[in-house]
Amino acid sequence: MSDRKDRILEEVRTYHQEVSPEREFVPGTTEIWPSGAVLEEADRMALVEAALDMRIAAGTSSRKFESAFARRLKRRKAHLTNSGSSANLLAVSALTSHTLEDRRLRPGDEVITVAAGFPTTVNPILQNGLIPVFVDVDLTTYNATADRVAAAIGPRTRAIIVAHALGNPFEVAEIAQLAQEHDLFLIEDNCDAVGSLYDGKLTGTFGDMTTVSFYPAHHLTMGEGGCVLTSNLALARIVESLRDWGRDCWCEPGENDRCMKRFKYQMGTLPAGYDHKYIFSHVGYNLKATDIQAALGLAQLAKLDSFIEARQRNWRRLREGLDGVPGLLLPEATPRSEPSWFGFVITVDPEAPFGRAELVDFLESRRIGTRRLFAGNLTRHPAYIDQPHRIVGELANSDVITEHTFWIGVYPALTDEMLDYVTASIKEFVATRG
Repeated sequence: MSDRKDRILEEVRTYHQEVSPEREFVPGTTEIWPSGAVLEEADRMALVEAALDMRIAAGTSSRKFESAFARRLKRRKAHLTNSGSSANLLAVSALTSHTLEDRRLRPGDEVITVAAGFPTTVNPILQNGLIPVFVDVDLTTYNATADRVAAAIGPRTRAIIVAHALGNPFEVAEIAQLAQEHDLFLIEDNCDAVGSLYDGKLTGTFGDMTTVSFYPAHHLTMGEGGCVLTSNLALARIVESLRDWGRDCWCEPGENDRCMKRFKYQMGTLPAGYDHKYIFSHVGYNLKATDIQAALGLAQLAKLDSFIEARQRNWRRLREGLDGVPGLLLPEATPRSEPSWFGFVITVDPEAPFGRAELVDFLESRRIGTRRLFAGNLTRHPAYIDQPHRIVGELANSDVITEHTFWIGVYPALTDEMLDYVTASIKEFVATRG
């Protein structure tokens, strides 16, 4: 049987080579995507092998990925989920667990976050009956600062959840220190920043929990998928319970009695000896991923270092190529950081003789893909206008982002020829509008 499997996988290898020829870049014709998955022979092989083994639910590959990813990101525990959005939901929901006793977050408690970001950082706050407190960001790093977060701390503040914007770390050491001083939980949304460093330490290692996404746009992909990581074993246990229907049992799929007392528990008002596999200690979900996804994740994880290097190299090429172009505000890495970049963000100076929309239309006409800096100012969206929230300070920069900011790609599949074409196109556009 193994010989037959080997023959099938060899056919898959040959197939991949046949359907993945090198394609010539044709300026103005070839699409330059702002983001995308880099899928190679090893990825296709991993997917097919998992399918041949019929590993259709969470199992061996999922556990192997969780262990390897936790080691790579220097956390004690990693829990694989079906999306980065679910990872954020689990992380915030874990803070409301009754098992945290006096430290648990309760409805009406406040959580500090940024106004200029992606909804899935904010939505779990509202979904748990908590109050988001919005602060502004800088227009060079696109991140909140420790000073802004400090100013937002009030009597009901219990937690902070902030994303590292487009791979650029926020002042995470200083904000973690604030959290410690005020007895606040800190969640790092690391979905755009896997591999970024601040003060020489990996982002995702400063907070109580960190979240990651494996959507195709991100540093690693499983197609869909996400992860919650922590070194706090109590929080890890809560996350696992919430992810797995809210059950109290911690047996892996296919296990029956890891604790050696499956029929010896008495919890709630259940009869003594009720099957521990069906005792539920949280109001949870089923947010697990599958072994097929994890198999792809393992193949991707082996290439993480090369992906990070390519993103950094591509970002530098754009930054050097666009330096000094009038009318454009270019990004800067946060001091003391080494970003693993997600994208290259550009703000059109409000005083420039052209607008963001004109520049974006020109780039799109040349098959150069662009994206907005996610939602811009979230407080201006119909979903959030009537939601309970608090704003600290002016959101002036978040409004500038809403009106004048976009980003272009740096992901590893982009070539120097593509990036130089992007740079030349932007320069050409600006030269005709001067």
